[in-house]
Amino acid sequence: MGRICSIALMAFALTGLLSCGGGDNKNDTQKIFRYNELGEVNSLDPAAAGDFETQWVTNQLFNGLVEMDDKLAVRPCIASRWTISENGLDYTFHLRNDVYFHDDSLFPQGKGRKVVAGDFVFSFERLFDKRISKASTLVDMIDRDEAKGKKGFEATNDSTFIIHLSSPFAPFINIVAMKYFSVVPQEVVTVRKDEFALHPVGTGPFQFKNWVRGTKMVFVKNPNYFKTDASGTRLPYLDAVVVHFIREPESAFMQLMKGDLDMLSGMDAINKDKVLTKNGDLNESMEKEFVLMSRPFLKTDYIGVLVDDSKDIVKNSPLRKRAIRRALSHGFDRDKMIRYLRYNQGTPANAGFIPPVLLEGHNQKVTGYTFDKELARSLIEEAGYKDGDKPSVTLYTTKQYSDIAEFVRHEWTDIGVDVQVNFMEPAPFRSAVSDGNVNMFRKSWVGDYPDPENFMALFYSKNFSPNGSNYCHFSNPVFDKMYERTMYEQNDSIRYSYFRQMDQLIMDEAPVIPLYYDQAVRLVRKNISGMTMDPSNMLQLETVKKD
Repeated sequence: MGRICSIALMAFALTGLLSCGGGDNKNDTQKIFRYNELGEVNSLDPAAAGDFETQWVTNQLFNGLVEMDDKLAVRPCIASRWTISENGLDYTFHLRNDVYFHDDSLFPQGKGRKVVAGDFVFSFERLFDKRISKASTLVDMIDRDEAKGKKGFEATNDSTFIIHLSSPFAPFINIVAMKYFSVVPQEVVTVRKDEFALHPVGTGPFQFKNWVRGTKMVFVKNPNYFKTDASGTRLPYLDAVVVHFIREPESAFMQLMKGDLDMLSGMDAINKDKVLTKNGDLNESMEKEFVLMSRPFLKTDYIGVLVDDSKDIVKNSPLRKRAIRRALSHGFDRDKMIRYLRYNQGTPANAGFIPPVLLEGHNQKVTGYTFDKELARSLIEEAGYKDGDKPSVTLYTTKQYSDIAEFVRHEWTDIGVDVQVNFMEPAPFRSAVSDGNVNMFRKSWVGDYPDPENFMALFYSKNFSPNGSNYCHFSNPVFDKMYERTMYEQNDSIRYSYFRQMDQLIMDEAPVIPLYYDQAVRLVRKNISGMTMDPSNMLQLETVKKD
């Protein structure tokens, strides 16, 4: 009875917030955290959480077996502990017995029931369905073959869930921490079907209240959340979270300045000229009201080069020559680019393709590319371009990255390259790159999970696009052999030795031109505390307070 009353009181207290016109009263005694999302959210089903926007919102609503801490170490969540068999094939998770789904009308008497191991069986089975799941490739290693009676996972009782792999995969526990692998209630999903993506039920610190598409999304405190702080106080501290969808960055920035938003995230959102000094520090005029949060991000921005010489556009391009690709990588000043275009938010990519934040604690010495105009010119001559003869290349990108495209065009022109920049709309650009119809393109890669294997997968020959992420169509048998070994090797020192050799091989062959290792940036009002940042840039609000 007390549990139902507490929910009713909370709902009454938040009536103003949840009405169509309410929620912007700054004198509201409720602790409501508001942030803006420039991107699109189309689903609240964790099985479809394939982009940052969806991951951020589903992280407030759902939990999985395990999760990442702010240093990307895997820690318990709904599973209190787990074991891995010696052969690396069987993962046994032991569940807490105090985790409940959010209250919902589809449960008996509207009261959320306890999570059991069978819920994870149902939740994981959904991930194989490509109609609803964006994680189908991530479950390839699960030993599931219905014809042979292999189900891949099982619930031996209500508190024990076992996953069986077909072969060892060292980063698998990191994959299980992804939002895709959150638990969902079978009876709710079965009834709501596609509507579950619009009216979800999870176990997270907040529960879904309403969603006005393109305008705002509202989550309210889950009074029965299973986590507590160090003093035993039940989390979360906030009463509600409101996600706004203001598409124009300058309008969102004005709302932040007025106090109608508590946070903006990303360099595209914060109005760099007003917020940052050229050194990347917070402007003095902003220090009274705001805190700048900045942390290395699992993301490498790069220029990719198609190196598949079976394609005519490669056979007839100067980019087929390694010396030209190396010349382009030596031929621009990354330090200047980061300072003047990124306000020092990011690190020049003068080493390998794997971002340094993934290599902390490991002796990784990869020789990359630094700015050397004379060396670049000599490499162009080595490739056969002399006496005023210039190689001609075209860089394909979108208008969003016009500043960097124009910067490298100017720098490459100075070393003796004829450069054209072709700006495309985002959708056609993605298709052209994926289908191998452009020679050189500007892209970025964000780690799906925190393991170097995820970055090296871009160069594995079996991952050729459009069926995989190898957009360059790079193929090297030595690389492939080492990549395959990292999938099974359990010794970290040996695995990272392979990663160093693979990354060095990529730098030597130059199918990509690394630009910078990105930085996650948030501008947060000073009355917000308890917010953490990890290198995956996941938004964690369960420990956030608002004064």
